[in-house]
Amino acid sequence: MIDAHLLPLQRALMAPPARFLITCGVRADQITLVGFGIGLLAALAAALGCYQLALAGLVANRLADGLDGAVARLTTPTDRGAFLDIALDFAFYATFPIGFICADPAANGLPGAILIASIVLTSTSFLAYSVIAERQGLEAKDYPTKGIYYLGGLAEGAETIAVFVAFCLFPASFPWIACAFAAICLITAGTRYVAGWQVFGGR
Repeated sequence: MIDAHLLPLQRALMAPPARFLITCGVRADQITLVGFGIGLLAALAAALGCYQLALAGLVANRLADGLDGAVARLTTPTDRGAFLDIALDFAFYATFPIGFICADPAANGLPGAILIASIVLTSTSFLAYSVIAERQGLEAKDYPTKGIYYLGGLAEGAETIAVFVAFCLFPASFPWIACAFAAICLITAGTRYVAGWQVFGGR
């Protein structure tokens, strides 16, 4: 919901370290893969009950997600980079809650499963819309430099990360936070289904 508003600030903050990484010979794809690896370690830390470490890994993963795009824009963006960026983002979003499920299966199992299912629905509706929008030559005015078409919603990247931070800070409240965010994800998926039905209905 607020990603488009945060984008200019994110790019301003990421540009200086991105330039430094470029001078060191670091490529965008490398940052993407390392960031995803850190994200998996963050989920493992959550599974072991090390929530502060999980939070640190979450922050590092998101920093990498901002840096890879900044490096790509300052060099040569590629379709492979765009694919890795979005595919591994969604893989991380679906994986991180599993750490909290493993930490307390009795309390977190069902809420975590509901949350992951809702994330899958938002992700697939996002990607399906993006594919058809690209095929029809549509452009996302709020995200003109993204590698694929971006359709916003209530649950976007910023909201997802805020919820993941809340998991780390208040792990005992995981069931309630997860169910509340799952409801928001379901609303987001629903609005995308409606948008797809309306926008693509006459094409």
